[in-house]
Amino acid sequence: MADPLLATPAGKTRARALGIPFQGRPGPHNAITDVPGLAVGYTTLIEGEGDLVVGEGPIRTGVTAILPRGQAQADVPCWAGHFSLNGNGELTGSWWIEEAGLCDGPITITNTHSCGVARDATIEWMHANSAQFQHGPAWGLPVAGETYDGYLNDVNGFHVTKDHVFAAIDGASVGPIEEGSVGGGTGMMLYGMKGGSGTASRVVRHADQDYTVGAFVQANFGLRRDLVIAGIPMAAHLPGADPYGEDRGSIIAVVATDAPLLPHQCKRLARRVSLGVGRSGSYSGHYSGDIFLALSTANADALRGSREEWDLRALPDARLDPFFEAVVQAVDEAILNVLAVSEPMTGIDGHVVEALDRDRLVATLQAQNRWVAPPGLRESGAGA
Repeated sequence: MADPLLATPAGKTRARALGIPFQGRPGPHNAITDVPGLAVGYTTLIEGEGDLVVGEGPIRTGVTAILPRGQAQADVPCWAGHFSLNGNGELTGSWWIEEAGLCDGPITITNTHSCGVARDATIEWMHANSAQFQHGPAWGLPVAGETYDGYLNDVNGFHVTKDHVFAAIDGASVGPIEEGSVGGGTGMMLYGMKGGSGTASRVVRHADQDYTVGAFVQANFGLRRDLVIAGIPMAAHLPGADPYGEDRGSIIAVVATDAPLLPHQCKRLARRVSLGVGRSGSYSGHYSGDIFLALSTANADALRGSREEWDLRALPDARLDPFFEAVVQAVDEAILNVLAVSEPMTGIDGHVVEALDRDRLVATLQAQNRWVAPPGLRESGAGA
């Protein structure tokens, strides 16, 4: 089996395999699923070729489901906080998170015009699968996020159905997960190249205990001329056309940790996503919906069922700096993983989005003395 730090389950080359240098210690899968119990599932829809016929295709879309506690404990909330760097987007459930500091049920991410379907289907799934919903009147305000895939996808064809959402939730699993043109990220673009779904993680040592900070991004933002990798402005090294010519995309980022954090602390982590996004060159343009969620899976017993009092653990605010740093590092790598694994895609009306030129990137890193031999090459003494 390939090293999950270097390749996805399907064998796609991740950012570390290209010699991009990163800071921090990744988890065993370098994925948000390194957070114990957290599961991710996808439904990917790729159908048709040629001219756009609204309602028929071509279809280049899907839905992603993130279950912080897996299917069996989907009705146990998590402490959470959110942050909007630029609000040209949607994240349902945000007001309840702001009010109560709680995130309920599966989290879904899809295309802009399917966000409502994803939200409503999540409630229906909870009603069918959660004891909380099955025993009398209950309500939910699930989190559903979106980014726009209308350059490649028949976005007004409304091809994502509730059954696709159910499949993503039911199929969510732990361990290594696929990246690139999968799930809600199927039709996305990133820095003028093929974008999509990406993930990474960091291990943080605190008081003789290891905690995990995991990040998942649906990356659909930025202009090619602004891309920065390993501190190198890439405009001259990776030339090419920008499909839009202005930053018209978005990014939804979910950060999860098993560290015991309170809602205001989760919100502080969510703010630091902005710094991770900025590392690759984004300035968060007017048309970009850059919205971030952070949650903690700790304190499940305190949040399970009704309580007269909460008995819970929390880290001191003054000890959060390593977690802030981990967020920045994991988000940056998750975004670059999207670029690294994604392949070219042709969508509606013959629109083509090219992939990252991996060979040219490696040559640039080497010429600028920024290339780092991947673990396999490093151990064998090989490499340029």
